[in-house]
Amino acid sequence: MTKQELRKHIRMLKEQNLPRVQSSCEVLLLEILSPYKVIMLYSALPDEVPTQILIDQLAVQGKTVLLPRVISDTDMELHRYTGKQDLQTGAYGILEPTGELFTNYESIDIAIVPGMAFDDDGHRLGRGKGYYDRFLSRVPNIYKIGLCFSWQMVDHVPFDEHDIVMDEVIQI
Repeated sequence: MTKQELRKHIRMLKEQNLPRVQSSCEVLLLEILSPYKVIMLYSALPDEVPTQILIDQLAVQGKTVLLPRVISDTDMELHRYTGKQDLQTGAYGILEPTGELFTNYESIDIAIVPGMAFDDDGHRLGRGKGYYDRFLSRVPNIYKIGLCFSWQMVDHVPFDEHDIVMDEVIQI
């Protein structure tokens, strides 16, 4: 199955199976993320595992929470999240932070990354623009966790040389 065919298949599954609950993963992820100080997360689209409650809880705990902001057709940058007042609707309808620009990439401890599909080898199928692959290639030493619904796990995700592999995938 090609990347395009797999994206189409996953979109169909999402329409059929998208849970109507906010998130059942906060407790699990809070425990996993507890030892880390600088955490890169994502502001979820409607068809992704929700993260807003987790983001808010981590910020209240005093963690440095970083959210991506799309700045061009090819790149994204990270901004500190300090509270909901810092969010505005950005590219692709994604809530993006307006907080302080964050450039000390070497200090990022862990990244939680969305995807359309993942496989057991950590290969990730994104939405096809390559934002995360380009960004994560600049910070190869951070621990990368793919976060997905269980039905987003597939036997094989086609991958190219430039695709970044996750260190772990958590299914909800």
